[in-house]
Amino acid sequence: MTDMTTDTPMMPAARARRAAPRTEFAVYFAVIFLATLPLAALTWGLTALRQLRLPERGPVARAWSQARIITPMIFSA
Repeated sequence: MTDMTTDTPMMPAARARRAAPRTEFAVYFAVIFLATLPLAALTWGLTALRQLRLPERGPVARAWSQARIITPMIFSA
């Protein structure tokens, strides 16, 4: 009789399930990043005009930060 409890083969579907959320997360991140970029550029420009100096973080860094905050909120809901 064969013992099938040791060295069980990994199912290829298990690997496919782990790869899908990463891809989905990256797509959502990219969409949110592109959506927040114009608003981040606008707020960066207004801050620069009001304070008469350039802010520390640029508009890309601000949009990246906002996308890093918003995207996990979508996946945790």
